[in-house]
Amino acid sequence: MASSAIEESRMNHDERRAIEADCTRLINHYVNLNDAQDWEGCAALYTEDAVFRRPSGGDPVHGREAILASFRARPARAQRHVIANVVVDVEGPATARAFSVIVLYMGQPAEGDELPVQDANSPLIGWFRDRIVLTPHGWRFAERTGGLDFRP
Repeated sequence: MASSAIEESRMNHDERRAIEADCTRLINHYVNLNDAQDWEGCAALYTEDAVFRRPSGGDPVHGREAILASFRARPARAQRHVIANVVVDVEGPATARAFSVIVLYMGQPAEGDELPVQDANSPLIGWFRDRIVLTPHGWRFAERTGGLDFRP
């Protein structure tokens, strides 16, 4: 039996469920911070040596500081992410993998009290595959890989 399978078999049902809930919360919290364009908050949810691959493609981004810089470099936009079908697979007491579906609505930032106008390429539908680890600061993304299911 693989070592992660042995570790998981030693964990009880409540411990596994707690990890699943914590990792699901991490994914949801990340999306809320992203929609608020709180880039420092988003980057803080990654490990120092994390790898991030955007659903829209491009080169992988290595390290928390580079991830933060990549967020700051994005042009401002109105956005709302919807995350669904989150499944967390607990590998051990400090490691998990997750899959989630993402729907992204985008538009141009609005002026004053006006609502933004939705972008013609919106919504985008895709997914994330995550490797999540327990750190002294809580659960964090060690690797976050996204992809799209349909062309814009």
